Formats: sequence, structure tokens, C-alpha cells
Amino acid sequence: MNILVFNSGSSSLKFLLIRYPPEKRGASGQPGAAGKGIPLFRGMVERIGGTATLSLMIEERREAIRERQVPDHRRAVEWIFESLGLRSVDAPVDAMGHRVVHGGSWFRESVVIDEAVLEKIALVTDLAPLHNRACLATIKAAREAARAVSGTDVPMVAVFDTAFHRTIPDHAATYAIPEEWATKYGVRRYGFHGIAHASSAAAYAETVGRSLEGTRLITVHLGSGCSATAIRDGCSIDTSMGFTPMEGLVMGTRAGDCDTGLVGYLARHTELTVEQIDRLLNERSGLLGLSGRWSDMREILQARELGDQRAELAVAVFCYRVRKYIGAYLAVLGGADAVLFSGGIGERSPLIRARICQGMDWCGLRLDEQKNSAAVTLPAGSAVCISPDEATLPAYVTAVDEETWIAREALRCLQHWKGGQP
Repeated sequence: MNILVFNSGSSSLKFLLIRYPPEKRGASGQPGAAGKGIPLFRGMVERIGGTATLSLMIEERREAIRERQVPDHRRAVEWIFESLGLRSVDAPVDAMGHRVVHGGSWFRESVVIDEAVLEKIALVTDLAPLHNRACLATIKAAREAARAVSGTDVPMVAVFDTAFHRTIPDHAATYAIPEEWATKYGVRRYGFHGIAHASSAAAYAETVGRSLEGTRLITVHLGSGCSATAIRDGCSIDTSMGFTPMEGLVMGTRAGDCDTGLVGYLARHTELTVEQIDRLLNERSGLLGLSGRWSDMREILQARELGDQRAELAVAVFCYRVRKYIGAYLAVLGGADAVLFSGGIGERSPLIRARICQGMDWCGLRLDEQKNSAAVTLPAGSAVCISPDEATLPAYVTAVDEETWIAREALRCLQHWKGGQP
């Protein structure tokens, strides 16, 4: 089976075409575990909304990066299908898997997409406006593009970031608010980046050769969006993002943790509406608000080297918040077997990793300077230790492979949906 995966960001679209061998059946006749997939076609469209770039890798061969005006995700999907056709890849698309950021209270597992599923995803768009709209646009465009190629509908699966956090216990997922708000409006901690956290834990387990059963991990996913998760036995038991993706760590443009009284105060003392304040907390805060100019950590680190004090403060606040969550999750887990860094910043910034772990010797978390400096480019799905051999709480850098994880989930979901029939 060939599965085409779409991983929609607010201004980007990653994709993967992966081939799985015919499934093996267990003794009971039920579908067996999926074999290891063979990536055929992988790439990304970046800077959607303007002059976008499309990078391709076909069967491990990197292609030239191309540019085109791409106003929205629909056009990005059309460009990807066009590229598939132009390259004459002998791999018809049998199914598709889509990352969806917010599944609300309806979806605790991956599901086959139908109109009812799309309607429910749309209903929670306000809780993840930058992402769920992009996800919906991608799903609809992919359905139409696939139909144009094959003349029929291709089964599609929605894989939810929130689903990985369904195992968070009530005492960690419940806000101390009137019960009516929780029941009537579904206000609770949902958590996000679940696909990335799950992939990070899986990469660690495969690298060290141990099962996630009996393992305690703290996964720290740092990019434009950032979150930390406490994982026990492969299951999420707490996470820094909550009802929406804004809670928790400092992010590129999102404030993360702040006093909820701030919204009322600003509404009373400025001419801003609640909607405007919400937008500013999501789109003009975080690293951008702290630095005054940049939301990209790379630019902030360059400015810091030139003596920019606001850039230095942005780095200090960012790292302090992560360090505080690591300490909290050590308490939640009763200790940990490893701390895992992932995401664009987590994978590629040795300086940020070092600043986060500074002063953490008390719990055994130390970095090896050479190992840390060398860990900047890893193959997808791999992990490398950046701590000294004697460290009692080792740190790893993990290169998450969300697309492959989505493909596996899509295959598993389709196997059950079809009742195990090939």
C-alpha cells in the first residue's frame, strides 16, 4: 500500500509518499503489525502565502529547490501532485494520512475521514486557528486532486496531535474552573505536538534498544511552537500545552504561560477587544514580543552575539521556562530515564540546549560539550546522546519523523476500518 502523508503547518506543508509491503496476518486472521515502510518521495513546501519553495527528495536523491507563488494550502497541494506526476513515480496513491492539530473532545484515536469528521474538525478551528484551517484546506484539496488523478475517492485518515495526550489523568487535565465551563464547552487540557512527542520517544527507544514500557521520559519539542511532555510507559501523563496551543513554553510568537487576569486588565485599560488581545498573545508575543524584532531563534542568537540586550533577555526567558518544566516533570514522574530534545531549535541549537541544562547537575542532567556541539544534523527518526557516559540523567537529541508516524497510524487505522481485508 502506498500512503501519501500531509503534515500541514500554518505556512508550510510537509509530505511523504511511503510504500508498505502487504500486511501479515496473525494466527487469528487479524491484521498483523505493519512492516517497515519504504520512503519513495519526501519534501516540503515552505513560505505558503507568497513566494514559496518546494524541496524534494526522491528515493534518497535530493532534487533542486524550486520557487512559485503559492497563495494558500490548496495551491501547495496542487503543486505537490503536479510534482508527483512530473517525476513519473510509479506509485499510485492508495490512501492518505493527514496531521490534524486539534481534535477537540471527539477524537481520541485516528479516524477515517468523512463529512462528519470534517465538520467536527471545523468546529474546533477557533482553538487552533493557525493550524486547523490549514489542515482542513489541505484535506479538501488532496481529496479533489486524488479524485482527478484516479477518478475515485482515496481513503483518508486524520491523525490528531491531541490523541497522544488522551492518557493524561483527570487530575492533570482538569482546570480549576466552574464545572459548567468544563462540561458545556469542553474546557480541559488537550495537549498538542503529540505526533512529535510520540515520534521522539520511539526514536529514543529504538536507539537505546529498550522498550518504552517501564521508561520515564521528558520530551522537549522546541521550534516555532514549543511544548514539553512527561511520558511514562510510552503514554503522555502531562504536557505543557493545554486547551489551546498557547499555554506553556515561550514560543516564536505565542506568549506561553501568563496570568489569565492580563486579558481582563488590558481590555479595561486599553481600547483593545478580547479578540485583539487574543490575537496579539498568539501572533505578536513570545520571542517576537521579547526581542521586539524577531520570532526566529537563529536571528535572535545572531543579535545576541552583537550585544543586543533584548535578544539576550529573550534567550534567557526561553531557556528558563523550559528548565522550569523539566524540573516540574521530574517531580511528576518521580525521576526520569532521559530528557529528549526535538524540533527545529531543539535539534539544531547546541547553545540553547546547553543554556537549558545549565545548573541541572543536581538531578544528574549534564551535557558533553563535544557531543552537544556535534549533534546538529540527524537522519529522520534517529537519536543521539549528548551527555557524558556517566550522566545519571542523560540527554538526547531526537530527529522526529512525524510523517512516517502519521503513515503508520493511517495504515493501522485503515486495517481496522477494512476489518483486516487487504
